[in-house]
Amino acid sequence: MIEAGKKIYFISDVHLGAPALSNNEERERLFVRWLDEIKKDAGMLFLMGDIFDYWFEYKRVVPRGFTRSLGKIAEIADSGIPVHFFTGNHDIWVFDYLPNELGVQVHYNELRISLGGKKFFLAHGDGLDPFDTGYHFLKKVFTNRFFQWVFARIHPNLGIAVAHAWSKKSRLDKGMGDGFKGPVKEGLFVFAKSILENEEIDYFIFGHRHLLLDLPIENQSRYINLGDWITHFSYGVFDGKKFELKTYKK
Repeated sequence: MIEAGKKIYFISDVHLGAPALSNNEERERLFVRWLDEIKKDAGMLFLMGDIFDYWFEYKRVVPRGFTRSLGKIAEIADSGIPVHFFTGNHDIWVFDYLPNELGVQVHYNELRISLGGKKFFLAHGDGLDPFDTGYHFLKKVFTNRFFQWVFARIHPNLGIAVAHAWSKKSRLDKGMGDGFKGPVKEGLFVFAKSILENEEIDYFIFGHRHLLLDLPIENQSRYINLGDWITHFSYGVFDGKKFELKTYKK
């Protein structure tokens, strides 16, 4: 049930602190300004993955930076607005710090949820593309508790430096790459169609691909990709009746 006058907001792929980008402070300030604006009518907030370009929680250490963003998210959660945080492929190593300190609910896998009488399938999208078999293997490595324990033994200065070097080789540094590949080759679109073989879903909401898309899929369903906070500065909003993609800054 959505409270009258309230809206549900979705955002993905902010990539705070990305070493491949030179405007991190500007982007973070815009993100915080957006958060401050939506808290006036937000009934719920979904942070749909890759909010941070890199995140790893050692037992007593968290990555430096993001003070404004963390504080504003905590403020929103403290005000009673439910905040849902999905891990993405860049911030997959979220453990207990964000839920304990900020009050967010962390999701490591996809979530099916009914909102305003509509059924939503929510996920960042990494690991769901049936064609991306290479990443399927990498995700098993990244989520393996033993390998996480081994990485945690590395001094944070070295571990974070290695992660930033890896990130700089990502598509953020090379440009965002190809656009929508079509209904047969776009992996998340194909995945969504496979879900509809057994379930009724009104909205599939994904991040990950950095595409700004709102497409019909099968009969009454829609496939949504939220874009990013790098080139699109985009987000989604659901008012209980309709879902819209919007941009905050061109």
